[in-house]
Amino acid sequence: MTYKNILITGGAGFIGSNLALKLVKLGYDVTVLDNLSPQIHTKNSPLYESIKDKVNFIKGSVLNKQDWKHALDNIEVVVHLAAETGTGQSMYEIERYNAVNIQGTSIFLDILANEKHSVKKMIVASSRAIYGEGKYYCEEHNYVYPLARTDQAMSQGDFNCKCPICGNNVTLCATSEDSAIHPTSIYGISKQVQEQMVLLMGKTLNIPAVAFRYQNVYGAGQSLSNPYTGILSIFSTRIKNNNDITIFEDGLESRDFVYVDDVVDATILGIESDAANNQVFNVGLGQPIDVITVANTLKTVYESSVNIKVSGNYRLGDIRHNYADLTKISQKLGFKPKINFTQGINKFAAWVNNQAINTDQYDLSIQQMKQKGLYK
Repeated sequence: MTYKNILITGGAGFIGSNLALKLVKLGYDVTVLDNLSPQIHTKNSPLYESIKDKVNFIKGSVLNKQDWKHALDNIEVVVHLAAETGTGQSMYEIERYNAVNIQGTSIFLDILANEKHSVKKMIVASSRAIYGEGKYYCEEHNYVYPLARTDQAMSQGDFNCKCPICGNNVTLCATSEDSAIHPTSIYGISKQVQEQMVLLMGKTLNIPAVAFRYQNVYGAGQSLSNPYTGILSIFSTRIKNNNDITIFEDGLESRDFVYVDDVVDATILGIESDAANNQVFNVGLGQPIDVITVANTLKTVYESSVNIKVSGNYRLGDIRHNYADLTKISQKLGFKPKINFTQGINKFAAWVNNQAINTDQYDLSIQQMKQKGLYK
């Protein structure tokens, strides 16, 4: 089925603005609903500036029913990206995360269930955080899904994931969509609930719904002032301020870093392909990259002399590893990431080099977590 009018909630954010520009280029009429949150947007946000004259922009909140109703006028596809993001922050701002991510989505679905509308498809941005630790292999018990690591073990320098049955160390595997869902943070829980609500009500209302479980998205345009936005931006801002980089745990924890252009392409496949309907898909690069490699790579590309320190400190609620199995999205939608980690880092660093140096807020975020007992 072909569509014309698309609403992107959070469309002035990092992923949303990139998606909006690509959709406009493809000939879609795009409406954006965004509250221009100061944690994400500077006073003259370049993301907002990049889209404001190309889309129908509505400044409003997903927590306001009238804003939703205004934004949904004549809309055929809703791409619901608006959310509070950040695993660490979610552990002490529980009400805000649940309000925006769960209640905001509830208001949208309530409108679809009870009022006249023109929505024919929904896309929801889910997260790898819903998997918690993801899939591992135990030599005795086959594939297993480790529980959250304990404060006691990590305080003794043991950061490895354990088999939930025998307690032995386990081997990391790619996490597929049929893996256990057991988030270890409030953020992850809120994204799980959000995804389930959209998929359930999509089936109930006969409106096709698609959930994309994004891995760690990065790229040109990402906030360099938000200390909760991801380690590539955090490390870049520290390097540009000539501050040393402190790495948690032993530096071998890893993530799946996917460039924003690939995320946009995957999301558009979900909009345009009927094969995506009522499905969930991982979106990532499909490779684990450890944090110390990220830090060293950034130090090299920025030609920096800052020190890199592996601290042994840790955050409660953090996972050890997670990377995506892309088999399903490749087979059903033909998606394959085009930008590898080296290419992506270079593109990202080239963009950062042309930006003003932002104030480094990282130490403040650590102080906040220490005060809440979440940083050890």
